[in-house]
Amino acid sequence: MSTPINKSAMLDTYLAGVHARLPQESLDALALASGASDEQLGQLRQAYPLCPDTLLQLLAIYNGTYHQQYAGGKVSVYLLGSDSYEYPYYLSSVGQMLADQQSRQRSIAEIYGHHLDQDPGIVDARIDATIRQGQRLCFSHCMNNGGSSVLYVDFNPSASGKVGQVVRFMHDPDNYQVIADSFDAYLQLLIDGDYGFLAEENFDVE
Repeated sequence: MSTPINKSAMLDTYLAGVHARLPQESLDALALASGASDEQLGQLRQAYPLCPDTLLQLLAIYNGTYHQQYAGGKVSVYLLGSDSYEYPYYLSSVGQMLADQQSRQRSIAEIYGHHLDQDPGIVDARIDATIRQGQRLCFSHCMNNGGSSVLYVDFNPSASGKVGQVVRFMHDPDNYQVIADSFDAYLQLLIDGDYGFLAEENFDVE
């Protein structure tokens, strides 16, 4: 029997704001999406036992908007953002999250080596650079298909971090930064920023 997901008023508020700001073309595409099955959500929970309930609830509504194929067609819709408002982000599907887990085998320390000593600003002190990247839940890729930025839920922080903190990776110059202490706090960050990532100019470059 699957464990019930706690309903989040935060998510209702967040999605209402997103829907009010998306252009009609994106809303039409989003209408093709459906939620992840109980089995899929169970697989994600098995892979990441501390996966936030609010993220699971979001996936139960939309199983990904990152070039995700549904019965009615492919859905590519920005649903998320970060502290960098020029980059809107897609929501990954459960399958994409699990694939990311398998593909991200190296740690930040292995990726950057001695460069971390030369430039400690690459990694926020609240992040443990020694753990395999796949131990963090990669839930979102930016508009440049993850080449410029991705978002993680981090369950293995350093001693100064918090379990469940949200980490934003940004490329060129590379930087791993904690942007919220939890997934709900991350959504509140986007609400407080008035959904700046959904500014009209971000859709002009699609």
